[in-house]
Amino acid sequence: MKRRCHNAWSAALSLTLLFSHFVNSQTDESPNVVLILADDLGFTDIAPFGSEIDTPNIGRLAASGLSFTNYHTAANCAPARAMLLTGVDSHRNGVPNIPESIPPEQLAYDHYQGVLSQNVVTLASLLRDSGYHTYMTGKWHLGHTPELLPSARGFERTIAMADTGADNWEQRTYLPIYDEAHWYADGEKHTLPDDFYSSEYFIDKTIEFISTNESDDKPFFAYIPFQAVHMPVQAPREFSDKYAGVYDQGWTAMREQRRLAAEEAGVIPENTEVIVTPGTLDWNALTEEQRDHHARRMEVYAGMVDAMDMHIGRLMTYLESIGEYQNTIFIFTSDNGAEGSPLINPTGNSVLDPWFERVGYETGIENLGEKGSWVGIGPSNATIAASPLAYYKFHANEGGLRVPLVMSGPGISQRGELSDEFVFVTDLAPTILNLAGVNDHGGSWQTREVEPIVGKDFSSYLQGQAGPIHTASEPIGYEMGGSGALFKGDYKIVINKFEQNESEWHLFNIKTDPGEANDLAEAEPELLAEMLADYEQWASSNNVLPMPEGYNRARTILPGFRR
Repeated sequence: MKRRCHNAWSAALSLTLLFSHFVNSQTDESPNVVLILADDLGFTDIAPFGSEIDTPNIGRLAASGLSFTNYHTAANCAPARAMLLTGVDSHRNGVPNIPESIPPEQLAYDHYQGVLSQNVVTLASLLRDSGYHTYMTGKWHLGHTPELLPSARGFERTIAMADTGADNWEQRTYLPIYDEAHWYADGEKHTLPDDFYSSEYFIDKTIEFISTNESDDKPFFAYIPFQAVHMPVQAPREFSDKYAGVYDQGWTAMREQRRLAAEEAGVIPENTEVIVTPGTLDWNALTEEQRDHHARRMEVYAGMVDAMDMHIGRLMTYLESIGEYQNTIFIFTSDNGAEGSPLINPTGNSVLDPWFERVGYETGIENLGEKGSWVGIGPSNATIAASPLAYYKFHANEGGLRVPLVMSGPGISQRGELSDEFVFVTDLAPTILNLAGVNDHGGSWQTREVEPIVGKDFSSYLQGQAGPIHTASEPIGYEMGGSGALFKGDYKIVINKFEQNESEWHLFNIKTDPGEANDLAEAEPELLAEMLADYEQWASSNNVLPMPEGYNRARTILPGFRR
């Protein structure tokens, strides 16, 4: 009898230990997730996509995973970030545009505030509820009141810059629309260190946060939204000087070099046709001084991308040192296409000159990119970053919406492959959740109804299942600032009402014609009509508001802006 009781106790203990081991194994095997978001990075700004910029660490991720060449996001930062973190359309998550660009007529509506709604749930909240540590270091731009900061939206530890942008060398604002640069740490106002450089600091703090909890066996989610390469474009001189002379031949030559390299890499179809984005300057008509300044701006830009990649490599090395690299999913992408705002001229007479003089920013070539300097690459250089695509940030053309997406790690079976499957920014949240083994909230969270995730989970595709990710009959709408697009299968309709003053929609096959060189609107009137009807239905169901007459984005952000 005693023996039977002892055997029963032993069996129960064995089952308990086995169950405990199973639970611990599940915890141990839950993948970490590192979500890296570059800011204003163009389609071919990384080496795996055809860039001359040295990005070996992003290249290593691409070589060990799957890169998407037909991934689309929003045309500016806050809507992209809100959709990325929630899987909910920007018109339903509270961020249809950056708050700085929303006209007063639209600000009267609750869903047009430009800050993350309390009616959506972030990736961080869902992962934290499921036992993950959650960290964020970088640009937030989804609200800066206490209830809107990342520390109140699921992130356990945070370093957050709450504005559209900020200086990369010191704690100062970068535009005359803010009185100060708004930095927060774990929800409290934060003072940056004296040796601050944004890309370095974000990785330092990420490593610090991970190391603090290294011994507890819980997985982590690290969201790293870099300031690179948002203006002001700034980089340590040793990185910028690596590219001395590279851009001296001008944007026409560099665009073609990128196009050919992207074709050779398989990023775009062979013989992709391109257009020259209207407004691009004639390089040969510039003075030598102007060409030198434009070239140096691109050298600093390349240096900033290069420095970001180097710091990403530091995180990868750290994770290897603690044995977590192989159990980490890495996702690298950009919030939108390259920035093309014409805010400075190489020979002065720039819109911001009076402000630069008042606050002490320099724009001369001597110290470009270093502490105290201010530069953006401008519209003509942006056509290099976006090559071979048309236009850039704020535009609904491919140059504004199509950016690189690189994914590697557990759950991604492909190695060093490219996919031209259409993927939209809202698809990433449900896919990350599935890869992490975490359930979608299904429209209900903490006993209340919330906006359901609308993105498509494509984790099965990452594990080798055949496509398509989105069926050819599935319409996916997009609108920001009066410019709209709708994707359906291989096709896209697009109009830029305010950025380009267009009155007619265009139709493109973006699978075979990513350069948007061949408008099919006249040749395919039935398809155009069908997709226009899809767009109207999408806009109605998502309560998309019309833009007021005379709206000008630049003047809304910077009153008195001359363009």
